[in-house]
Amino acid sequence: MQVAVESALTDRVQVTQLVERPVTYTRFADLPEKYEAFFAENAGESFFLSLPWFRNFCATALDPYDEIRIFAAERGDSSGMPVAALLTRNPGRRLRKFAPRTLHGLTNFYTSFYAPLVSRSNPSPSALETLVRSICTAKPSWDAVDLKWLDSKAPVFGELQQAFGDAGMVVQTYFSAGNWYLPTNGMTFREYWEGLRSSVRNIAKSKNKKIERSRRAHLEIITSSNRLDSAIEAYERVYAASWKVPEPYPTFIRGLICTCAEQGWLRLGIVRVDGEPAAAQLWIVNNGKAAIYKIAYDKRFADLSVGSFLTTHMMEYVLDVDRVREVDYLTGDDKYKRDWMTHRRERWGVLAMNPRTPRGALAIARHVGGRAVKRVLHAISERFRNPSDQPVAATDATASEN
Repeated sequence: MQVAVESALTDRVQVTQLVERPVTYTRFADLPEKYEAFFAENAGESFFLSLPWFRNFCATALDPYDEIRIFAAERGDSSGMPVAALLTRNPGRRLRKFAPRTLHGLTNFYTSFYAPLVSRSNPSPSALETLVRSICTAKPSWDAVDLKWLDSKAPVFGELQQAFGDAGMVVQTYFSAGNWYLPTNGMTFREYWEGLRSSVRNIAKSKNKKIERSRRAHLEIITSSNRLDSAIEAYERVYAASWKVPEPYPTFIRGLICTCAEQGWLRLGIVRVDGEPAAAQLWIVNNGKAAIYKIAYDKRFADLSVGSFLTTHMMEYVLDVDRVREVDYLTGDDKYKRDWMTHRRERWGVLAMNPRTPRGALAIARHVGGRAVKRVLHAISERFRNPSDQPVAATDATASEN
């Protein structure tokens, strides 16, 4: 009997040790060294979840008052290994007087994919709940949490909604963007080319022959730090002469190109016509996936269709040299993306609003409406009757557009 009791006590101690503890970091520099492997594991899913991406993003694409918060769940044992993390930002002192105090994912318009970071080598089924509970019990309280660019078909999309709902938030989902992509299934460029719609293939073939017959064009694809400065200069000249608006954060792309070169992800295509930079495309290749990140061409060379010419050769490179298993045109339902890709998926957002704060309640009334209004008013009255500010379960006010 004593042995059985001791065994049961030992089991209880082990379970207690393995319960995740929530930890919050405000700088990447504060992350323990063990997070390097954790981020590297998640980078296998997407470079948008990698440490190099976030470091460049934070160094070049945040506003002066933006504050970083890394909500992490770590093992409760002696290892303290990270099992999950949500990388977020809030606008700090930029908050308008009556605007909700909102916690955003560590993203902006430069981002095409976002997700909680999770450990696949050391999984924990309750880690996401630990993260969400840490966010929802933080003081001062968040009026809203807004996470976007999520894969609407991934299990974590529903798990986030469930976790925020269980924590007493009112949850609504919303469409962020379409995403066109190409599963390659081991195909060569020639197989891909022959599989294009005849109208697309014939037009592209005609355009490419025109520029090749002119013998005015020279193509190079930069994949390392060699000649990188001149390639970046060419890219910036093309972008400045294109139809695109100036970058809101001027150093972000330069930083991203250098980051990709350091990581071996860089595929920077440059077409020069008569020695002048005419077209440029930044593709990022990581873990068997090629992402078409930025494309531009100088309007002076539009008649030569330098953009189509460069896309063709970049596609040939990633299919025949890199042998990628997927080509991703990232966010947007532009017609030209449908021409080159074969499949479409969607990125969605999860908006969790706090019925226990006045500004959170107003956000619920604005975004959800209907039955939620009564639910909000009831939550506010409960808040003043219950100073401990305990979570109020979100039931019939929880809404989804997905």
